[in-house]
Amino acid sequence: MTERILLTHGSGGKTAHRLIEEVFLAAFDNPMLAAMEDSATAEFSGRLAFTTDGFVVHPLFFPGGDIGKLAVCGTVNDLAMSGAVPLYLSLGLIIEEGLPVADLRRIIDSIAATAREAEVSIVTGDTKVVHRGKADGLFVTTAGVGRVRDGVSISSASAAPGDKILLNGTIGDHGVAVVSQREGLTFGGDVRTDCAPLGGLVAAMLEAAPGIRCLRDPTRGGVATTLNEIADRSAVGIRLVEDALPIRPAVAGACEMLGFDPLYVANEGKVVAVVPADRADAVLAAMRSHPYGREAAVIGEVTGDDPGRVTLRTRLGTTRIVEMLTGDLLPRIC
Repeated sequence: MTERILLTHGSGGKTAHRLIEEVFLAAFDNPMLAAMEDSATAEFSGRLAFTTDGFVVHPLFFPGGDIGKLAVCGTVNDLAMSGAVPLYLSLGLIIEEGLPVADLRRIIDSIAATAREAEVSIVTGDTKVVHRGKADGLFVTTAGVGRVRDGVSISSASAAPGDKILLNGTIGDHGVAVVSQREGLTFGGDVRTDCAPLGGLVAAMLEAAPGIRCLRDPTRGGVATTLNEIADRSAVGIRLVEDALPIRPAVAGACEMLGFDPLYVANEGKVVAVVPADRADAVLAAMRSHPYGREAAVIGEVTGDDPGRVTLRTRLGTTRIVEMLTGDLLPRIC
């Protein structure tokens, strides 16, 4: 292997095959991938969930994660939000000529480790190489397939007045971690991405309450945008409590310095759950018993007032409207 990616690594010839064998097959070895066919085949029963995603985060590495970990977590979390058990992922790479092979190996190892934690297999993929200056190092595209659990029906259009809004932990960590690395900033604390595969957490939540109404991961646009989408699609109001929002002091300080509202900053390891009030305590306990939900909290409730509107009760006792994000707060964040 050369030290850097060459255009011939995307040619389909001997150099490309060596890259596939020494980097990808070595990391993702499984029978479906090892067959080296043009597509993977699998047998399914029941309802399927299918999702696709693209990742262009800059920089490729940031505190607590990298583009590879992000790609796996983003895809399996989308499946989990529909109540599915994530099973299989595809992986497409657009690599810029000149990328250090050591960086590629590091990212592929991260993908493999995260896939093992998420209990999914990388079963098919593709690699393309473009000229220097055309891909900013590496772009990743994924698709994922999962099996929807029997008896589970989750939709952002299902929220009802009286439901409680639950969140599994602190907000804004991912966006602040990426921007700190990108701009070389420090914020007086160890700010790391919250990037995590949430399939196991969601499984514990659904075991505690199969009747959970909505599950969403508040990525781009943050918690505020996600809740506005739920309020709009369910034709309900949502009332948040500022004191109930879990935010790390370093993240709060960074947002104040940069002029950001943490409610709009991206997350990559968080789930917003809309739960019937009589099951909220059981779901909260299940979340807090899982490593990715120890800081879970009830952050608000669904109301029948002002359909389509999200409001926040502030620490001062006033109420402000929380609109959907307009513009692009933090580009290239995932």
